[in-house]
Amino acid sequence: MNILILGSGGREHSLAWAVLQNPKCDKLIVAPGNAGIAQIADCAALDIENGGAVATFAEENAIDFVIIGPEAPLAAGVADRLRDAGFLVFGPSAAAARLEASKSFTKEICDAAGAPTAAYGHFTDPETAKAHIRAQGAPIVVKADGLAAGKGVIVAMTEDEALAAVDDMFEGAFGGAGTEVVIEEFMEGEEASFFVLCDGDNVLPIGTAQDHKRVGDGDTGPNTGGMGAYSPAPVLDDIVAQRALDRIVRPTIAEMAQRGTPYQGVLYVGLMIRDGEPRLVEYNVRFGDPECQVLMMRLGAQALDLMHAAAEGRLKDMRVNWSGDHAMTVVMATDGYPGAYAKGSVIKGLDKLPETSRQMCFHAGTERRDGAYRASGGRVLNLTARGETLAEARERAYEMVEHIDWPEGFCRKDIGWRALE
Repeated sequence: MNILILGSGGREHSLAWAVLQNPKCDKLIVAPGNAGIAQIADCAALDIENGGAVATFAEENAIDFVIIGPEAPLAAGVADRLRDAGFLVFGPSAAAARLEASKSFTKEICDAAGAPTAAYGHFTDPETAKAHIRAQGAPIVVKADGLAAGKGVIVAMTEDEALAAVDDMFEGAFGGAGTEVVIEEFMEGEEASFFVLCDGDNVLPIGTAQDHKRVGDGDTGPNTGGMGAYSPAPVLDDIVAQRALDRIVRPTIAEMAQRGTPYQGVLYVGLMIRDGEPRLVEYNVRFGDPECQVLMMRLGAQALDLMHAAAEGRLKDMRVNWSGDHAMTVVMATDGYPGAYAKGSVIKGLDKLPETSRQMCFHAGTERRDGAYRASGGRVLNLTARGETLAEARERAYEMVEHIDWPEGFCRKDIGWRALE
């Protein structure tokens, strides 16, 4: 198959790496890609939110299968445009992608499906939202309703913090995503991510993971897009996973099909787990980043077969073959992230890193310029490793970090602390 992957982050680098392990892949193009992806695949400059441009490119390059990585092109209807042009696509329609593009829509679906989630209110003006916060008190969670690149969620521990979050959102801190807000009860417990593939009717679990949203050690500081992750997540054991499937995932997929918007692709199920009982935190309509990196390290070549089966409606007959090991990824980010940060700093030491089925550096925000690798984003590198135990995977990942010579970069030193404790 000739395969096109849309995206430019660490998620897409790991997807490309896994796809290339499979002999069914004859040619791989990633658009737009990054400096790390360019080492293993052809990269193409392409506006991935322009469905017509993507369809034309796919036709010109005889593409057989398109894998859409990020949420923005999905919400923009790129999968729909490609399907209309006759291409096989992994990723939901724009209508189904509302499960991530609109938090109020997700709550509506949960209500209809009876899926356990946080109590909430949906608001289109700041004063009504503030009145709700004053009535409920803190802690409380304030969410921008639309897409905010994983950053539009404020877990407010005080009422003043929640009120300020409402002001920030309605004043444009998250762009158009904050023109409406969802305010939720604060759920206590341990958060974990459950990943399932869907083909419109059938659901296939493919793994669990736990990421670290806060920027600082000990889960301190502001939320980020993710500073590291590991798989599997011990808190999401087989019993909890089955409860999540029966009470949350399958009812959601059935409700989406009943509405005439069947869901096809990967569904990221963010869960809060307390005393073995899962409640939905959020849905994402794509692989998490950096959770995808640890999942792909553990899935390897079969990832392509599974995604292809989901796109063709064949999940009912598929099985996932797990190796039973563990994987961890440590994110290196540019100083200042998730706030303001400088671009263009030189990263050395990448040539000293192993590139095997057990250790890989997935690039997220890099470019190759003037003979050097340079940081081009906030989250820049994903040092990823497998091990027979989580402690072994952690040791290998941090060994890779030690090889990186990048004074302008930083990472958390405690990825995996909760599971290792």
